[in-house]
Amino acid sequence: MNNAYDVAVVGAGIVGLGHAAAAHARGLRTVVVERSPRARGATVLGSGHVGTTLHVDAHRALAARTRELFLSYAPRARFWLARRGTLAVATADDELEVLRGAGAGRILSEREVTDLAPVAGAIGGALYRDDMQLNPREMAPAFAAWLATEGVDFRWRTTALGADPGSLATSRGDIRADNIVFCIGADLESLWPDLAARHGVRRRATDMMLATGVGLEFPVITGSTMLRHEVFRETPAHADLLSRFERERPDIIDLGVGQTYAEVSGLGVLIGAAHRDEDDAWPFQEEVAFDVLSREARRLFGQKRLDVRQRWRAVAAAVPGDTLRARAGDGIHVSAAGGDSAMSMGLALGETVLADLYGP
Repeated sequence: MNNAYDVAVVGAGIVGLGHAAAAHARGLRTVVVERSPRARGATVLGSGHVGTTLHVDAHRALAARTRELFLSYAPRARFWLARRGTLAVATADDELEVLRGAGAGRILSEREVTDLAPVAGAIGGALYRDDMQLNPREMAPAFAAWLATEGVDFRWRTTALGADPGSLATSRGDIRADNIVFCIGADLESLWPDLAARHGVRRRATDMMLATGVGLEFPVITGSTMLRHEVFRETPAHADLLSRFERERPDIIDLGVGQTYAEVSGLGVLIGAAHRDEDDAWPFQEEVAFDVLSREARRLFGQKRLDVRQRWRAVAAAVPGDTLRARAGDGIHVSAAGGDSAMSMGLALGETVLADLYGP
């Protein structure tokens, strides 16, 4: 077994896979170390929504490049990638004003929205054509399997214990590598606690559900999602929207709810999410979060009953500024994207880090 590499990547989520793919594309000997038997963390537990247009400025550039990379990798790794876009549904005047102010997609009439999705109560909306959707439960394993056939080594069921310059300590022995990149998300505070504290990285617990499909052709976002993403937060109408939610829907604010609905054929509609940033992401989930998610879904789709099939909690990194690139030692690096941003920026973040290490 080879034990000497140019690059060792710790973590097989979308950020880690992005770094591994970028290293391999440069012809570098690459190994991925992952403590689980397969990809199973926040990447797999998310909605699969690639929200390219939900970012601005430098993040928008990362998201646009990630979109290009997904389009390149999907046919080679043979995972499903839908390019239909995202439908933003406005059910109140302030939501429609936020969509107009964002200027990122085509504004739709009430009739156009209801022609595109089986939603109730819409007064208008917007269509973001650059956004994409994938099946998160399929993509990460398929991507890893393809990288393995391309020559990237994977050490599954192997825990990274720490690193010194040129050497990664693992539960299965040391691995020599010129550069070691930790892409471990919420576990950053366990392995590099001082670095995590210095950069304000916390754990983000995200509660989600899977329900029987309702016939969505697009991922759908709503007013509560507009509270969370930077393309909407920068609009003049955002303050009015936030004020109304604080006044009329404090439960949405308290639970950190951002409604996203992404339907996958043969699986169902992924519904999320309630977010909570905390130092200890307690595994016991409060039913109130799922009550709110269920109620909002029934209201949006005009249904009296929602057939919920699964519920779960994902734990990801909450990263101030959404992305983190840091040096932990000579040849030792840390890279992270916040839970909401990992899918839309993670691949390009890997390219950026490798360019920093090896040049453009």
